[in-house]
Amino acid sequence: MCDTSGAGRSQIRRLELFGTKGVVTRCRDFTALALADWGWTTATDKEDRERVDDVLLLVSEVVTNACLHAGGPRELVLRHADGHLRVEVADGSPTAPARSPRAPSLPGGHGLMVLDRLAGDWGSTQLGTGKVVWLEVALPSRAR
Repeated sequence: MCDTSGAGRSQIRRLELFGTKGVVTRCRDFTALALADWGWTTATDKEDRERVDDVLLLVSEVVTNACLHAGGPRELVLRHADGHLRVEVADGSPTAPARSPRAPSLPGGHGLMVLDRLAGDWGSTQLGTGKVVWLEVALPSRAR
């Protein structure tokens, strides 16, 4: 199920999810369409265009983590207001994201470092028997 709601400069889009097959691509496509509707992909500033790529990478990371560590995501929520975006991925595991000690040269296990680097802020919130992992970003021109 897909729900689009909101008025004026604030909108929320929800995508219910089941299983793990093809879910990362589905979430990236859903996010790309929302960003296009909100004018992010028509940005003329190079930093703003790069921010769209960052958002799609961040969505891939949090959805992949839900697939690998929580049995798959249950819902993707995008909250857009005035050039700021909050991405929320709900899953059925109550375990908060945590880094495992790992050498940076080894493959895998770097998703949380990507969140630290590219998201303005991120975290997780308990939700019933599961959690929501969230992240926030802004178009650079909106943060100036």
